[in-house]
Amino acid sequence: MTSSTTQTRKRARAAPGGELPAEGTQARRFGKTRSAQSSALLEDYVELIADLLVNAGEARPTDIARRLGVSHATAVKTIARLKRAALATARPYRGVFLTDKGRALADRVRARHRLVVDVLRALGVPSEAAEADAEGIEHHVSETTLKAFAHFLKERG
Repeated sequence: MTSSTTQTRKRARAAPGGELPAEGTQARRFGKTRSAQSSALLEDYVELIADLLVNAGEARPTDIARRLGVSHATAVKTIARLKRAALATARPYRGVFLTDKGRALADRVRARHRLVVDVLRALGVPSEAAEADAEGIEHHVSETTLKAFAHFLKERG
C-alpha cells in the first residue's frame, strides 16, 4: 500500500480536527458496533415473532424464514439462540412464542424503531426509505441519541 493511501485512510477515520481519537475511545466505538451487530439479529427475530403472533396468531419457523429472507435452517438455528437466551420457547408443530423477557425486548425494539422512523420522516425522508433505513439505524443508536430524537420530536410539536 502506498504512503498516500495510508494517509488517506488515516484521515478518513480521523476525528473532525484531523486527529485520530484515543485508542481506548476508538476501541469502545468499534466494540459498541460489534455488540450491536450481534444483538441486532435477535432483536429482528423477536420483533418479527411478536408481529406474527399479533397479526397471524402464530409464528412458524417457515414464516419467519420467508419474512426475513433466510433459509429455514438459518431460522431454526436462530430460534435455538433465542431459546438459549430465554427470549422464546418453541414446541414442535406449534410455532414459536416469546417469553416475558422476549416480549419486553420486542416492545423496546418496536418503540426504538418507531422513534427512528418518526425522526427520519420529520427530516423529510419518504416513509418507505425511513422504514428501510430504520432497520439498520435502530440497532446502532445509543440511548443518548434516542433521548435527543425524542426531545427533537417533542420540540417540533
